[in-house]
Amino acid sequence: MTKLRQIALVAKDMELVKNQFYCLFGLSDAHVDHKIIQFGLQNIVMSLGDTFLEVVSPIQENTTAGRLLDRRNGDGGYMVIVQVEDLESEKTRIESAGIRIVFEAFTDRGSALHLHPKDVPGAIASLDQMTPPKAWYWAGDDWHERRATMVGHICGSEIQSEFPHETAQRWSQAYNLPITIVNDNPCIIFDEGEVRFVELQDSRGAGLRAFDVVAIDKEQILKNADDLNLSIENNSIDVCGVQINLK
Repeated sequence: MTKLRQIALVAKDMELVKNQFYCLFGLSDAHVDHKIIQFGLQNIVMSLGDTFLEVVSPIQENTTAGRLLDRRNGDGGYMVIVQVEDLESEKTRIESAGIRIVFEAFTDRGSALHLHPKDVPGAIASLDQMTPPKAWYWAGDDWHERRATMVGHICGSEIQSEFPHETAQRWSQAYNLPITIVNDNPCIIFDEGEVRFVELQDSRGAGLRAFDVVAIDKEQILKNADDLNLSIENNSIDVCGVQINLK
């Protein structure tokens, strides 16, 4: 089984973005992983149903996230994290395909592989495994006690690039899943969730430009966005350099 389990964003001002998401989604707390300081970052991980939204922010110079902020001229999408069943076999397959791994961690509870963005472009693609599968240790043992009240799970994501079909082929190879055409756009569909690939929608270059969430109270979320003076178009809200689509 494959499941879109977490989206990560990068922000320059962590406190501002945290307050925006708390207000927008009905959150009062998030998990903080202090170990992430080894990457020169601080973070929060918010529980949206049984999926997760992470925001990272550089606290040191010359981090991958900091370079992304500079390259894309501000906040935006950073990672797409997909849960898999057998990460050891996935690693063997990925290495056989010539896809480079830039980070790996294997523990008895949770494991992860981050793929090289030049081999799988548009965002950092990660394959993660949990024991048991319902757990998500990146959000703490008690993540279910901090769930958002206004939204359910993350159900989709969208990557823009100059060559969306070629980008989709790289992701298809990385996750060993076929490309499906949806509304004329290539798409990788997991057992739960998806990644869509579209042409460039703005001048910021290739990147994770949007994600979809199931709205529990769409009217209240839109009101919250209006109170925060966020840009709203139909059922989409711009925050932290990405578009959030309410489903």
